Amino acid sequence: MAGCLVGIASLITPRLVLVVMWITDYTTRAFGSWFWPTLGFLFMPTTTVAYAIAENEFSRRGQIELLGIVVIVLGVLLDLGLLGSGARARRRRRW
Repeated sequence: MAGCLVGIASLITPRLVLVVMWITDYTTRAFGSWFWPTLGFLFMPTTTVAYAIAENEFSRRGQIELLGIVVIVLGVLLDLGLLGSGARARRRRRW
């Protein structure tokens, strides 16, 4: 249940949700170090949130289940879509 609420909130403000997840040790349980969450915060925050949710909620014996992989893929697509739409908007403004 908490993973669903975090996932919905991350669509609105992924970096804020990532900071809250970091404070509550949710990312530490998923990643084990500070390096990958920091890179995720800078470059792909929705994917980082999705991986943390998948690792904490949809993982058994160290392996992420199919639903967790779907969550990660959605995170990647959302990140790439958010980045792509920004570049497209900049191109439109220039012309």
